[in-house]
Amino acid sequence: MIRIGYVRLRDANSAAETAALKAMGCHVVRAEEPAAPGGDDAVVLASILDFVGEGDELVVTRLNQLAGSSRGRLDVIDRLEQRGARLFVVEQQLCTEGAGGRALRAALEAVASVEPQVFGGRRPARTHEIRALQRAGVGPVEIARRLGVSRMTVWRKLKADA
Repeated sequence: MIRIGYVRLRDANSAAETAALKAMGCHVVRAEEPAAPGGDDAVVLASILDFVGEGDELVVTRLNQLAGSSRGRLDVIDRLEQRGARLFVVEQQLCTEGAGGRALRAALEAVASVEPQVFGGRRPARTHEIRALQRAGVGPVEIARRLGVSRMTVWRKLKADA
């Protein structure tokens, strides 16, 4: 069994989290820099999930290290289980095996069912937000940038309301 630690370098606690994972006996600790806006956010995590094998364990300090949404966390857990590996979360002392794992999955599924859907790392744009920015004199390209949506989405919503 290999214990692989994973941490996202988002805040000042990142160095402490990395040290904690090493102290917990992780054979390897991989850190991920935050992606640039619009970039691929979890390249290191994806490579870990491709590498992990039967009986291995992915260790994170907090559950939110895995993904930005409950659906994303469930996807990571699914990929681990497909490979015969498990997840261990240090702060909550959670493991994806046994009754605790079933409870964790149920909780994540419940939260995911009420979370707003985000497609391709972007949130759905509301037509009223687009219209308000257009009325304020903001161009479609800038609207897309501000709202974190594609330019095509802005054009479609503006055309649909015309």
